[in-house]
Amino acid sequence: MRQIYLDYNATTPLAPSVLEAMDPFLKGHYGNPSSAHSMGRAAKEAIEDARVKLAGLLECDRQEIVFTSGGTESNNLAIKGVMFSEQLGAGHMIISAIEHAAVVQPVKFLERLGFEVSVVGCDENGFVHPSAVEREIRENTRLVSVMHANNEVGSIQPIRQIAELCHGRGILVHTDASQSAGKIPVYVDQLDVDLMSIAGHKLYGPKGIGALFVREGVGLEPFLHGGSQENGMRAGTENTPLIVGLGQAAYLADHGIDEAAEGVSRLRDRLAGQLMAAIPGLKINAIKTNRLPNTLSVSFPGVSGRDILKRVPEICASTGSACHSSGLVESVTLESMGCTDEHIAGTIRLSLGWHSSQEEIDRASSLLIDAWEVLVNAVN
Repeated sequence: MRQIYLDYNATTPLAPSVLEAMDPFLKGHYGNPSSAHSMGRAAKEAIEDARVKLAGLLECDRQEIVFTSGGTESNNLAIKGVMFSEQLGAGHMIISAIEHAAVVQPVKFLERLGFEVSVVGCDENGFVHPSAVEREIRENTRLVSVMHANNEVGSIQPIRQIAELCHGRGILVHTDASQSAGKIPVYVDQLDVDLMSIAGHKLYGPKGIGALFVREGVGLEPFLHGGSQENGMRAGTENTPLIVGLGQAAYLADHGIDEAAEGVSRLRDRLAGQLMAAIPGLKINAIKTNRLPNTLSVSFPGVSGRDILKRVPEICASTGSACHSSGLVESVTLESMGCTDEHIAGTIRLSLGWHSSQEEIDRASSLLIDAWEVLVNAVN
């Protein structure tokens, strides 16, 4: 059975040139980047080359890049780093209701320590309005964190407008760009952010590597204490092979982002059109707002998205939600958008990527339509 991979928002395959770039540092070039000898210098140079490549993707200075273990650590470093940089337990922060758990959980931790938190909702298309953020700003607000693009429905947020509101009041702005980097432009000056999180495995790089953009002049309390690596922001011997892989992935994205976005957008719309033509009552989530070009979140009427995916094991996709031990399907994003339980239960996230083909899309739509028809007929 040939698999059709439509879960690129969960993770992406390693690009061949990324593996090729990593290979020497998994074998012969194993020196510690902090060592002064030739093998250490080779590793250090490779890391700095990767830093330059990632800085090119973000259009920032290379010294503003801090390598981490992934998007989760980057979010933790940004949020805790800002809030711990002054008096412990003092200050207010704002996040959106549709953030990833890698933002939500660090914020809940800080709330237990005495920090104040406000959560801003979204509209029916998963869009966070700047005016809603503005209403929550207080005199002691120190940080606003809103994701660049939603992982479930793909809605792209107005980060620059939010930043303009915040910077006039001296408030720092962080955005989690794990889902958007490599799919659409994520230029830090255009977005006007102070901090930005990147995850390597979302843009055809290796798992276990990420980065945090930290604008020059922004002070953070380090997440890990120890050595002076990463300008003192992230102690510990650098993982040279993974950093090199992230650098190569960033280079690929930087030199092919427009073409890739156009291609996956065309295939996504083809898939959406075929499903809508065959299934009365099918709903596309966040269709009335700007979305990631690769993301299609659809709700199948009268059936469970999980049941559809069980009938089509050829398709690797996600319901885009978490299934709890209670058996209930929950989605923070869809709940915040005001969707009903039935709508949420019927939702499947289909996310495309560089390797998606028209043949795969046509086959996937046929399988999904057939599965829906069987399940609906069984109910009726």
